[in-house]
Amino acid sequence: MPESPDIRRKRLLFRSRQRGMLETSLLLRAFADRYLAELDGGQLDGFEALLEANDNDLLDWVVGKKAVPATIDGALVDLIKNFRKNI
Repeated sequence: MPESPDIRRKRLLFRSRQRGMLETSLLLRAFADRYLAELDGGQLDGFEALLEANDNDLLDWVVGKKAVPATIDGALVDLIKNFRKNI
């Protein structure tokens, strides 16, 4: 049976809070608290893929130290970048 959107969002919220680095956990938790309910199915896919990434790489993409690879949703990373600037 497929996962319901509500269950998926709860799982992604949990995963965004349980990162290896405190900085990443704080950023993704705050982002998920604010935006997760608004993300559509494709964006949820992108967020889930982002959660699979290494914390160091993820932070490098968000702060602009490294280019976002084609396998990661760049628009979603941009949304996180903008969110980070405003917190």
